[in-house]
Parts: sequence; C-alpha cells; structure tokens
Amino acid sequence: MRGLRDWLSTYDRVFVLTGAGISTASGIPDYRAADGQWKRRAPITYQAFTHDAAARARYWARSFAGWPLVAHARPNRAHLALAALEAQGRTTALVTQNVDGLHSQAGQQRVIDLHGRIDRVVCLDCAAGSARADVQRQLAHENPRWLSTPSAIAPDGDADLDGVDFRDFRSPACITCGGLLKPDVVFFGETVPPERVAAAQAALQCAEAVLVVGSSLMVYSGYRFARMAHAAGLPLAILTRGVTRADSIATIKFDADCVAALSGAIAAPSPACENSHAAPCASRRRGRHCE
Repeated sequence: MRGLRDWLSTYDRVFVLTGAGISTASGIPDYRAADGQWKRRAPITYQAFTHDAAARARYWARSFAGWPLVAHARPNRAHLALAALEAQGRTTALVTQNVDGLHSQAGQQRVIDLHGRIDRVVCLDCAAGSARADVQRQLAHENPRWLSTPSAIAPDGDADLDGVDFRDFRSPACITCGGLLKPDVVFFGETVPPERVAAAQAALQCAEAVLVVGSSLMVYSGYRFARMAHAAGLPLAILTRGVTRADSIATIKFDADCVAALSGAIAAPSPACENSHAAPCASRRRGRHCE
C-alpha cells in the first residue's frame, strides 16, 4: 500500500501496537466485528476463573479443544513485515495485545507482550511456571473422553462448546504443589503488570510516530497508548478494518487488510541493512538517551 509506505518513510523510529486483526490470517479468530462489537460472548473474567470451579472447568475444557490451533499457528506476512521494519532499525518497540506469540516466532526481537503469553501457564499458589503444551498432555490424560469432542474455534486458544455438560471435566492442578493453574495471560478484571506498561511508555517516549495494526482499541490497556501519542503530539496511524476507539484522534487511518498493506509497504531487509547500525532514536537526536 503506497499510502502506508509513504507514511512510514517519513519516520525513523516508530512505536508499533498490534491487536487480534494481525493474526487472523494465521488462522486465529478475532474478538470483534468491523463495528467494534463482540462477535461472541466476552471472555471469562479473572474473578470467575479463580472463584467458580464450574466456570474454571468450562474454561479449561474449551481451552483443551482450542489450544491445538494456536500451537500450530505460524506468523503471516504482516508479522514478518513488522520484524523486517525492526531489522531496519526503525522501531522503538512492538507492543502487542495478542497472546499468541507470533511476533516472536516471526523474529521480532523487542516485543512487549502486554497481555502475556498463552503458551505459558502459572500456578497461582506457588508461582511455578510450565509450558501450555505440558498442561495439554495432562488434560488429555485426565479427560480422555474429551479428545473427540467437536467444537468451533474461538479467539486465543478458546473454542465454542455450546450445550456441553462440563461437570466431569477435570481442571489441571500444579504438579509442584497441587495449586490452581492459570494461563499466563491477563484476564478481564486483571491489571496489566506495571513493568510492561512502563516499558511500553519508555519506548513510546523514544518514538517519532505510532502505528496501530489490527486493533479496534476498544480495550483501555491498548487504547491508552493512542491517547498518550495524541497528548504528546505524535503522528498516529491506524491500520485495521472497521472502526476503532481512536479514529477521532488518528492522524491517518488505513481501512485495509493488514497482511496486504504491511507486506506491500515494508521491504525485507537486505544483507547490507542487517549489518548496518540502526538509525538513532529520535529522542536521542533531541538530547535524550533512549535504549
């Protein structure tokens, strides 16, 4: 896309924020329609997960059905294009609201996983961490009859299992202490860890412009960075299908497919570019030090 390519060519250091729309081409459904409304019921809350055993069993049963799709998903050309932009030394950081880990798989080096990673699990009692793939094997062992349960795939390793009785589904327990296991992601009702927000804010302060990709920005944890950019007078470009919460403050809006637009706007790095020094941070040129 020429308009996006021209916009990007104006800036040396771009802060990138991504959402679910960048991963749909990798086979992972998104949450919202073009008008910003939920396509299905809102995800489980932290409070329900931790205090309601039935709700927790329902979550893990759906996750058991939906996890294989995320586990086998691969980065698409939009992820690769943003990794190329970083390789050219033209990003301060990439902050993603997604939990699928596809940016890291694409080779992105500086990724802030704002909402965590679905491929990791943490014990809420002893804080021991484990791989989601290991928990999947545990779930299969303890719930053999669920191996053949039909389901429709939903966002972030979830699945739709309407009309199914979850009472006999066994939720996983920590193999270290027997405690409560939870995906290492920020559920609705939880707070994003402050160190992630601080790291993202620092990267934003080093940027000349902000690019939002594939997000409606309806959730405040991502929308806050659009507001910060606007308050700081930074150019704000949005690339996504449909309406966003920040349309009124955007400098420019590209209502287009993420994959086609990014792969057409960002050239893959040449060997010379890979060996060259990154462009200096815009804030450093103004007398501030940013790393």
